[in-house]
Amino acid sequence: MAAEIHSRSPRGPVLLTKIPGHREHVTSACLIPREDGVITASEDRTLRVWLKRDSGQYWPSIYHTMSSPCSALRYHHESRKIFVGQDSGAVVEFLISDDFNKINFVKTYPAHQNRVTEIIYSPGPEWVISTGQDKFLTWMCTESGSLVGRHAFSSWASCLQYDEETKYAFVGDFAGQITLLKLEKDGCSVISNLKGHEGSISCLYWDPVQRYLFSGSSDHSIILWDIGGRQGRTLILQGHHDKVQGLCYLQLTRQLVSCSVDGGICVWNMDIEREEAPQWLESDSCQKCAQPFFWNIKQMWDSRTLGLRQHHCRKCGKAVCGKCSTKRSSYPIMGFEFQVRVCDSCYETIKDEDRTSLATFHEGKHNICFMTMDISRGLMVTCGTDRLVKVCMLHCIYSSL
Repeated sequence: MAAEIHSRSPRGPVLLTKIPGHREHVTSACLIPREDGVITASEDRTLRVWLKRDSGQYWPSIYHTMSSPCSALRYHHESRKIFVGQDSGAVVEFLISDDFNKINFVKTYPAHQNRVTEIIYSPGPEWVISTGQDKFLTWMCTESGSLVGRHAFSSWASCLQYDEETKYAFVGDFAGQITLLKLEKDGCSVISNLKGHEGSISCLYWDPVQRYLFSGSSDHSIILWDIGGRQGRTLILQGHHDKVQGLCYLQLTRQLVSCSVDGGICVWNMDIEREEAPQWLESDSCQKCAQPFFWNIKQMWDSRTLGLRQHHCRKCGKAVCGKCSTKRSSYPIMGFEFQVRVCDSCYETIKDEDRTSLATFHEGKHNICFMTMDISRGLMVTCGTDRLVKVCMLHCIYSSL
């Protein structure tokens, strides 16, 4: 697929500070609400709390060494609870002081047999919910420390989101499937399986207001799943050149912020009526010129012609040959910010205004492996493969696209 190279927008993230000092990969970070502070977890086995000093720089107020490399992090501000997932499969709970200068160990949860990939804390039922590379979703009681339930998957459980009201858990896995489960005190039930990505699921974001689930994948694409609409509606967004590593939906401005491994940051305008991409049709011959495809032996024999390779028009979904799909075009209303294959007849229907981008593209200036945001302050934190943590102000989220 031909890719259109977008220039980076000048209205991109403004770097406020860099936080160096980690000796290994920083796997997760979070901004402390209403405070100038950042919590980080790293594969160098450290949990650190960074507070902004008068100089404007962030310095560690807490430096705690864990028994195993840290792979996941969750902070709940109201209760001051910190949960750290480890390579060993354990989830460790701490309680942080009001001045963020001290943490106290609470307990260790033997949640998994392999690396913990994500953690959610549910204060209602007092559950710590986690996924791991042992192919399990587990939820444990934070009061007793005992196992409440677990569910097995056929591949690594790579990411997790949770709806507090309905107790629905969304689990993305390495095989590219998203499983929707209803968690209970005595087990769980599988509600549905969502399939649409061609690569592993790398990140999820759940918006409980619109009841949208966003998924990012190693196939470079993002899918919006309209869970609340109950019609099976999905929207595809293609604007990244590499694995999507972070997602955040801004309900107030109806924008989606996404980050990828190559450092690309994209802000999508979701305040428009986007079109759903068509399902690809299957046919033994071109649906435009009726020439046979190469597996259609009978028609090739009857017509004494060589079979052609099958392609698909991204706009109408029809199966077409190369001669009937010589054109390429972007089509942002359907999520295609890059130039993609369209049949010649569909190309004629696309006007210049239809090619106007519905997203802005920015540069994070390091290879991003994790991203989170404090939406109320417009702050973004990214963790890179360069072992740096960057705190940025993303002004463009409050301007019109």
